[in-house]
Amino acid sequence: MRIFVVTLFSWMFTAAAAAQSVEGELAAGDSLTEALNPAEALEHYRKAFQLDQSNYEILWKFARAQIDVAKQLEGKEYRDQRDSLFWVASLYADSASKTDPADPAGHFMRAQALGRLSRERGGQERVRYGRQIYDAAARVLELDPDHDGAHHVLGAWHAEVMRLSGIARFFAKAFLGGGYLSRASWDSAVVHLELAVSGAPDYIYHRLELAEIYIDFERYADARFQLDRITELPPTSDVRDRHYKQEAVRLLEDVRGKL
Repeated sequence: MRIFVVTLFSWMFTAAAAAQSVEGELAAGDSLTEALNPAEALEHYRKAFQLDQSNYEILWKFARAQIDVAKQLEGKEYRDQRDSLFWVASLYADSASKTDPADPAGHFMRAQALGRLSRERGGQERVRYGRQIYDAAARVLELDPDHDGAHHVLGAWHAEVMRLSGIARFFAKAFLGGGYLSRASWDSAVVHLELAVSGAPDYIYHRLELAEIYIDFERYADARFQLDRITELPPTSDVRDRHYKQEAVRLLEDVRGKL
């Protein structure tokens, strides 16, 4: 009996210590994420995952950190590493969405990871990713109709499909199982990105992609408004904000020449 009590106490102490460690690693990862330091945040989430591989919060935050690290790897020489991180992030996000299908975070991370990954793909693979991206983002909006990130993903999805040539869209629909692409429209692209901006007005990337869509429509005054606003915002909403601000300055020069 004494041995049993000692063993039970030891197990309870170990479990409590592990729980505290998980909470500590999550808190450290969250703090570093807030400071836009995803590489170090990733290591803390990795340690938390090693302690608890079925924890929903760990799964989707682990995916988020991998996405943010991958986003910072610019250039063709990093393509394989970048794609690997996006792909692994999509797997963790998928596990998260299955662990708690009623919470939008896991679905959103999956949509985001696959959306980033698909941008460097073509042909049948891109069409296949496109369906998964659309479905995951739509599921987020079913759970949270005001989710600015999901509105951004869907807006970008509509815009990318509409930017394809008519021949490319026809080929995808006829031969690659891309019939769902007929859902795409410029109006939906604008509406979703405008909702993203209204939901998170200080998030620079929302405004940048909305400005790009306005440029597609030759709505140059509207594009200039978004780009001007970006130049005023601090680079604190995303790990790539400094890059986005530079791109906004470049686009602003082009837009001003067309007004």
